[in-house]
Amino acid sequence: TVVGSDVTSQSFTHDCLGLGGAEDVQGAEECSIVCTFSDLIILPPRFYYLRYLNFSCISTVILAQWFHLCLQQFANLTACQALGNMCVMNMNSMNLATVPNDACGLYQTIHRLTGNLGIVHSAPNWRKNLPWLYYDSRHGYARILESEPFATSFHFKKSSKVIHYFGPTFDLFIFFLVQCTLSVSKLLAQYAEPIFFDIFIIYNEKSGQEFLWPIPVLNLNLQYDGTLVNKDNINKNYHLIRRMFLVDTLSGRELHLENLPKVIRVATKIKISVNLVPKTLKGNIFLPLITVAYTDIELQDPASQTVPVNSFLFLLQITLGFLAGISVIYSVLKTASWKRRIGSPMIDLPTVIKFLLFYAGDLANIFFLVTVGTGLYWLVFFKVLLNMLQLLHKILNQLTIDIFFIDWERPKGKILKSVQGGGDIKTAPTPVSIWRTYLIANEWNCIQTVRKHNPIFQVFAVLFVLEILGFGNLTSMDSDSSLNRTAVNIVVPSSPTLRYGVASSVWLMIGLMQITFCTLFYERFVEDKIRQFVDLCSMSNISVFILSHKCFGYYIHGRSVHGHADTDMQEMNLNLKREAENLCGQRGLLPNTDIETFQIFITNRMRQHYDKIRESLLWKNGPTRPLINSGDAFEQNVRTYNNMNKFLSSFVDHSLRDLDYIVKDKLLLERIIGLELNEPTDMSIFYNDETYSFSDVLYYGNEGTLLIFDTLFFCIVDLVSQNFVFAAIMTYIQQEFFRTIRHAVARKNLAMKTLIDERFLL
Repeated sequence: TVVGSDVTSQSFTHDCLGLGGAEDVQGAEECSIVCTFSDLIILPPRFYYLRYLNFSCISTVILAQWFHLCLQQFANLTACQALGNMCVMNMNSMNLATVPNDACGLYQTIHRLTGNLGIVHSAPNWRKNLPWLYYDSRHGYARILESEPFATSFHFKKSSKVIHYFGPTFDLFIFFLVQCTLSVSKLLAQYAEPIFFDIFIIYNEKSGQEFLWPIPVLNLNLQYDGTLVNKDNINKNYHLIRRMFLVDTLSGRELHLENLPKVIRVATKIKISVNLVPKTLKGNIFLPLITVAYTDIELQDPASQTVPVNSFLFLLQITLGFLAGISVIYSVLKTASWKRRIGSPMIDLPTVIKFLLFYAGDLANIFFLVTVGTGLYWLVFFKVLLNMLQLLHKILNQLTIDIFFIDWERPKGKILKSVQGGGDIKTAPTPVSIWRTYLIANEWNCIQTVRKHNPIFQVFAVLFVLEILGFGNLTSMDSDSSLNRTAVNIVVPSSPTLRYGVASSVWLMIGLMQITFCTLFYERFVEDKIRQFVDLCSMSNISVFILSHKCFGYYIHGRSVHGHADTDMQEMNLNLKREAENLCGQRGLLPNTDIETFQIFITNRMRQHYDKIRESLLWKNGPTRPLINSGDAFEQNVRTYNNMNKFLSSFVDHSLRDLDYIVKDKLLLERIIGLELNEPTDMSIFYNDETYSFSDVLYYGNEGTLLIFDTLFFCIVDLVSQNFVFAAIMTYIQQEFFRTIRHAVARKNLAMKTLIDERFLL
């Protein structure tokens, strides 16, 4: 039972329903304790110094304006309770070596001089007409708390048939820790005036009559002659008190009560200790003890309101620092590889920017690994920004690649053709159909955003696991590991750390399961769109030349082993049958090989010829005369297409003396670090690539980055909204948004780089 009193009340009123001991008050009787200083003792001249309050935790003395006003108002009225509350606000501290010029000193003086007034309720320290603040320290801790058992016994009682649940947050026999953060503004609003508590325990005697027994309080901030006597007291010579408070925002106000307090005193530790009587099995206990510790918070110094970094976070910082250093080295290697691939030996501003982009992506992955491993959800906010930067960097690279479709088809004969502007007729090669190129271009456009997992299935599967199967219930801040929603985890709030851990684990688990299923089963037994595209290129007699960097890219050798592909259905089926029966050559670039995909590392000279052909599309007869006429532009576009097709086909056929290449395998070290050790100077290099790494310029080859970004986006939205369904829907919308933007921009880039009219791209 808690009896409280407001600091501004002139009298202290409580319910005297039997305060224990021999002197018991029968029935309900309201009694008012009223006293005045003039009835007890003449105030000394040192009354002025009672206005000061000592905040020992921060070594600060405050001139409390409330003390000043209260003492002036109640000096000749009922001020005993106000004086007692002042002493409690001063941590019940005393200094007997000096003149008693503070609230507790004056209280002790009055307490000594009023011994002849007698005591109440058989409490030796409870003076008549005075609040009970102190226990007699001469009796000692053992005498008060361990001298004799409590007057009644306690036991477990079976519950009735009608059970009322009142937010069962804590379970018995389970260690449970709940921490909360209170803002200073909230403390000032809710605790404008402190409330003081005299705490009792209700018990019944054998007769069934209810009694109250006072509970002592151990204030760890109490000072006796300048020493914290209740802190680290080995001999248990504690100084016990009766009255306590939770928050004091009043005594720290100077000059005016409307001013903000300089100091706020908050009870940051409250512990209730109950000791069983040893060697008894009757449920007997000693008198409980309430331990309270206060913290002084200076509003002028925000640092005093922060939580100190513990050793776990310190180790986390060391881990992040070490892995970030490793990522710097890895980013340097990637930048060096990029410099070689673009054929630029100089370190310039673009090199620095590229290094920062690589480092941002690597640092994002480091943050992701650490956050998933440790469950520190607040790092997600930094990670999601860096991972978005990494994703945008990769998408930008994909949207700016150079690509061209090499048509190997040759005219089958000649036709008669009239000369424009005259009546002459001459022979001309039979035109080669462009529809095969349009087919390959549309197929490439379709596979640009193909992924290894289905986004819609991902969303429904994640919601099924979290909401239907109940894995979302594992996020509550209790020890219950049940997947079913109980009364406990309905009331108990979810832990942000557990919520992030569960959400990220479920999204990653289902995503990885989809990728595994796609790789091991779907692509083997149903369809593999990447390999189907390579096969379609071979059947269409069209190769794909890709430059993702200035001097580095990929080559898909689609030259038909039958020499032509522009034919009817019957001949096409015969060609497929011959190929199935090994009656023709193999599809590989080299004789007697099947390798059709390559990583290419071209020379600067080769890149210059490539750019020179493309420049003719924009300029004619010098750089000062751009193409304006639409007819000239169309003819120039056709001419550039034919020149580029002839140039690249001659390059692949080794028909250019100064622009040749060699085919070789990559070293294991080169595959691991992603860096080509040999830089092409005289001849370009084609690296055999059986892993279809040209998918790196597609969504398909960046599934890891996309999955991590989707996971973090889902977790971020969930942490903000605390709703798995909303987070899943927003993640799907985000996926569709990026897919639509990427597909639209890539479609324009494909039309521009392949010289194909965009109207033929579906």
